[in-house]
Amino acid sequence: MCFLREFYAQPAEVVARGLIGAELVRVLPSGRAVGRVVEVEAYVGPEDRACHAFHGRTGRTEVMFGPPGHAYVYLIYGMHHCLNVVTNPEGHAAAVLIRALEPVEGIAASTRGPGRLCKALSIDRSLNGADLCGGALHLRPGRPAGIVVTTPRIGVDYAGPWAKKKLRFLEAGNPWVSVSENVVRRGRRE
Repeated sequence: MCFLREFYAQPAEVVARGLIGAELVRVLPSGRAVGRVVEVEAYVGPEDRACHAFHGRTGRTEVMFGPPGHAYVYLIYGMHHCLNVVTNPEGHAAAVLIRALEPVEGIAASTRGPGRLCKALSIDRSLNGADLCGGALHLRPGRPAGIVVTTPRIGVDYAGPWAKKKLRFLEAGNPWVSVSENVVRRGRRE
């Protein structure tokens, strides 16, 4: 059973917290890959200097302004795809970046980090705009999360005061997160 569109129509921070413990399902010709979401980051809208919508509506960000519950997939550094979930009511561009998965079924490669998880699940720009409420890529409720902690997001130092906001959500102590909460608090990356 997939999450309903109403779930995604909430503020990015609410959806982000709600996705910890959910399962991301990717249906491929070779079979199904399932990973449990253990780390995400919320990008709350045009006022958020780290959000792609901060610079307005563009061809790249168009899907973020559309209906909630769709995939926003983009390429960074010309080589890594990143999967985001569009949130909030239509017209208010906000999203949640899926940063790390705990493998559940059919995943052999690393899923620590947004680029690695996209590679492991064959997620690329062809899925930009995909409806996450069903189909070849969707999210469904999974095993409830343990303790969820918040930290500042990773790699957004350019975002001024938005860089320090605790908009990264992760399951405490989970070995599959991309960067542990303790390392982020010390100001270093693993």
